[in-house]
Amino acid sequence: MKATILHAPRDIRVEEVDDPAIQRPTDALVRVTAACVCGSDLWPYRGINEVARPRRIGHEFVGIVEEVGTDVRSLRPGDFVIAPFLYSDNTCPHCQVGMQSACSNGGGWGGHDSEGFMVDGGQGEYVRVPLADGTLVSTREVPDEKQVPSLLALSDVMGTGWHAAVAAGVREGDTVAVVGDGAVGLCGVLAAAQMGGGRVIGMSRHESRQRLATSFGATDVVSERGEAGEAAVRDLTDGVGVDAVLECVGTGEAMQTAIAIARPGATVGYVGVPHGVELPVRDMFARNVGVAGGVAPVRAYLPRLRDDVLNGVISPGAVFDLEVPLAEAAEAYAAMDERRAIKTLIRP
Repeated sequence: MKATILHAPRDIRVEEVDDPAIQRPTDALVRVTAACVCGSDLWPYRGINEVARPRRIGHEFVGIVEEVGTDVRSLRPGDFVIAPFLYSDNTCPHCQVGMQSACSNGGGWGGHDSEGFMVDGGQGEYVRVPLADGTLVSTREVPDEKQVPSLLALSDVMGTGWHAAVAAGVREGDTVAVVGDGAVGLCGVLAAAQMGGGRVIGMSRHESRQRLATSFGATDVVSERGEAGEAAVRDLTDGVGVDAVLECVGTGEAMQTAIAIARPGATVGYVGVPHGVELPVRDMFARNVGVAGGVAPVRAYLPRLRDDVLNGVISPGAVFDLEVPLAEAAEAYAAMDERRAIKTLIRP
């Protein structure tokens, strides 16, 4: 089969690799019908995270179950399934409290599992899914094609934006600010609005992303960054600050802004992968500003978000503004790296 491989910074190739097969009775084999590039994929693509050797890449996909292992009970061939960006058994103590991202037996896509079997990356034609019962969420019937991008968004960015809002403790009527206008930040706007945020401030410098944020529920947009952006948010809130902040970037500047605009007693929900972040603990202590979040347990949120998509409540697939065939995966990365696309959908 064909799969995407990252060889070195800015060196993405689509190559022939071994076809996956059932290796354990708890596996499923999924034919990928749609995948995508994540903002976190850009860290190794840009060389910010080291690329020591060629490796499979991609951790967001949906598709059709082709085959299941003998111990799989919740899935059957022909099911349309959504894969969270991490696999999990959904039964260990961490999973049982809703932290599937810390599953004792789980792992990530694109490497080898604990027994040395390849776990395929999501940007390919097929994926062997370990712990299939605990990982995959099915719609049973193949959904309308128009809903596929939104279901794919649940694999990571919508669930991650949702986690930021959960971690920040967004409540009905809150004033919420979202730092970051990538796909996760935009989904954070959507999540905050769905949770009842009375005022949702999207922080974005780009007109197309500002328009999408507004369509997702942003009531205000701040285009400035850094100290100017912080001042603009304070002006909007009469100097008080916001009740909850969603930090969806992961840089030191983004975290600094998030903490600065939080009112005393507020919480920053952070889901951006941290790079160069140092917390101003004394300032946080003085103002009782909390920081919570981390790797999103997307599997915990998938059933609800799946139903919201299928029922037409949310349409996070609007974050996809470019679609390419698998053969053009290199362009999918380049377009996001150069900010010509918010998020790129890949069709195997």
